[in-house]
Amino acid sequence: MSADIAGFHQLPIDEQLAIARNGTAYFVQHLARVSDDELAGPSLLPGWSRKHLVAHVGYNAAALCNLMTWAATGVETPMYSSATQRNTEIEDGSTLGAQALRNLVDHTAARLDEAWRRLPAEKWEAQVKTIQGRTVPAAETAWMRTREVWIHTIDLGAGGSFADFPEAVLLDLFGDIAGAWARKGSGAELRLITPAGTTDVDPDFAGDHTEVRGELTAVVGWMAGRTVDGVQTTTEVAAPHWL
Repeated sequence: MSADIAGFHQLPIDEQLAIARNGTAYFVQHLARVSDDELAGPSLLPGWSRKHLVAHVGYNAAALCNLMTWAATGVETPMYSSATQRNTEIEDGSTLGAQALRNLVDHTAARLDEAWRRLPAEKWEAQVKTIQGRTVPAAETAWMRTREVWIHTIDLGAGGSFADFPEAVLLDLFGDIAGAWARKGSGAELRLITPAGTTDVDPDFAGDHTEVRGELTAVVGWMAGRTVDGVQTTTEVAAPHWL
């Protein structure tokens, strides 16, 4: 990708947090378009209703609050006690009433925002651990939340579009997904072509490449497994899973 375009992680922390907050507002705006009855219907994620999705977004903010507590106090405070707890929360949350779910999103987002505001500047580099076991600085919570709220707005199926995403988010989603594929050994044959440049998932791949071409917005949407609109491929191919 072009080095002269700033990605999310190249921005100052206050700008990163602003994008995360805007993402939450974007999610809430689209959630408001979904009626209480429609919340029980399917989301665009296989196997999840919109209630599952909304519960996940709400509890994700609460889990990130745990990491902020860890950063602020130095006391190990995991996002979740286990993957089972995370899944149980989502299932239980999907049984809540519509207003309770909307309140959950609002209240946990407000808690996370307050935790971000209160964290002393020197604590942003404090090391915490994600549910996947990655050790990251507390500042990474801004990206973790950004990724959740922007992408899951698409999954609501209420009119969200990758065209609305800030360019900095698109650039780092591109890098995140391509990097995840490379680590898993997936999509080695893929050559991703956007106006920002050409990227081979595996630079050492010696076979025939499958080209995926389009505007950055379209290619990232395809990479995330959400849309094929605006993308041209040289062979019929689906984006590999990345999470």
